[in-house]
Amino acid sequence: MKSQKKFSHIELFAGCGGLSLGLEKAGFELKLANELSPMAAETFAYNFFNENFEQLAQENEKPKKTFWLSSQFDNLNERLRENPSKYTVSKIFSDIPKDKKKLENSLIIGNIIEFNHLIDKNEDLLLTLKSSFNNTEIDLISGGPPCQSFSMAGLREKNDDKNTLPWEFVKFVEKIQPKIVLLENVTGILRPFRDKDGTLYHAWFEVAKAFANKKYIPLCLHINARFAGVPQNRPRFIMLAIRHDIFNKLKASFMKGSAEDILFTPSFNFYTLVQKNVDEVIWGSLPYFDVSIEEHFNLFKNSFLKYLVNQKEVSVKSAIDDLKINNPSHPSIFVRNLNDKFRNILSARKEIYNHELRNNSQLVKCRFRIYQVLQQCDRRDITNAVFDILKGKEDRLPEDIWNVLKKFEYLQDDKQMKVFKHKIEFEEFLKLHPTKKQTQKALNKDSPAPAALSIPDDACHYDEKELRVLTVREMARIQSFPDNFVFRSKITTGGQMRKFEVPQYTQVGNAVPPLLSLALGKSVAELLRLLEK
Repeated sequence: MKSQKKFSHIELFAGCGGLSLGLEKAGFELKLANELSPMAAETFAYNFFNENFEQLAQENEKPKKTFWLSSQFDNLNERLRENPSKYTVSKIFSDIPKDKKKLENSLIIGNIIEFNHLIDKNEDLLLTLKSSFNNTEIDLISGGPPCQSFSMAGLREKNDDKNTLPWEFVKFVEKIQPKIVLLENVTGILRPFRDKDGTLYHAWFEVAKAFANKKYIPLCLHINARFAGVPQNRPRFIMLAIRHDIFNKLKASFMKGSAEDILFTPSFNFYTLVQKNVDEVIWGSLPYFDVSIEEHFNLFKNSFLKYLVNQKEVSVKSAIDDLKINNPSHPSIFVRNLNDKFRNILSARKEIYNHELRNNSQLVKCRFRIYQVLQQCDRRDITNAVFDILKGKEDRLPEDIWNVLKKFEYLQDDKQMKVFKHKIEFEEFLKLHPTKKQTQKALNKDSPAPAALSIPDDACHYDEKELRVLTVREMARIQSFPDNFVFRSKITTGGQMRKFEVPQYTQVGNAVPPLLSLALGKSVAELLRLLEK
């Protein structure tokens, strides 16, 4: 059987490689990747190029498939702990080779802003990238610009420096002129910022205008990874942008009234308005299609986007129950299929990596058991009443809530699981386990995990014999990473280091889930194959 042609692909904001992994499985060949963080890049290089930075540093050697755009250091060991935002110094080391073809199938570590400047100054590099290293066009440029400033979980700042990065993405696309662009971001980008004068600013709409102004037709989507078989309730914003000449060829194959026709008609109308006068294009002239709306879901299901909605929901238990320390189950069908799916892309591993347990004190374990009980009750009034005591706002529980909670066993100071016989005794127990957090919770074993999982403290295990936070491997399973994908660098970090370090837990949390990436890749590949016909 003749193998299908591979499509060329450049990855920006590559992170640890979740998007690249899924795209490779979907038939894309990575020509070049760019990532700012040396810590995330260490994981990327280990899995895709079999380059062990730690070992190379010990041997005083440098990687052959990974190049630093600039660094304060010539030593690999120092580079791995460098603050990547501080590259403007009097002496800068760079690995970029004179022969730009040596960059093919490699990773460049460095700032996208600096990378764009380098392309502006180097025509040879521009032509090499634009021709996909072999005199053909780049099929796809993809990436997820850092999203903390758009995220509803963090401090939303319209003028945050990171909010300029989608526009750097646009600049790169304008230079390289791929056939299709794939931009991924948090769902928070769909919620407007409010200026000081009260004016609403819609970031996703402005990004769509920027792409349309560069002759790309943008299709905007609000999707959820759980519909693609990821065991996590992870809503995401996706923009697919198609170069105008490519779109004109594709458009001819869309039957009038088909799902594709319905999806792309408002995008083309919006594009036409932008070509007339981008400054006069008003908010509301471009819709986004939301998978949570039944009518839109059906458009996904009946179009090239069908891969984003064609999988059954997967529970947390199916994803991680075999990783328990006490009485683990056999790997589920989900786990077996996940590991089989990516087996031929990644190196084989004989053991489970990244499954080291974090140390939790007895006090924290007692609190985790409280969270498990609240999860089982699944009542907002009960959760609020308990947290009012945990946070020191109240001293007593309402009688009706105590009547529910007294039926459960709790981990007590003697390390035994027991019920409380008296309400006042339970209230004193709660006061001895205070917390300032209300976001932390126990996982619900029968449902997909919540979206916010990027640091160890985000959630605790669902099993009463596993009173602990999740390991990196368990979080990776929830993100749909196969077991032979290994995470490198520090496991976690804290304090001021959080501003620039990207440890293993953060790498997992920031990644595009590989199964979602695979579904996105299949959708784009279907358009590209349609183009070939």
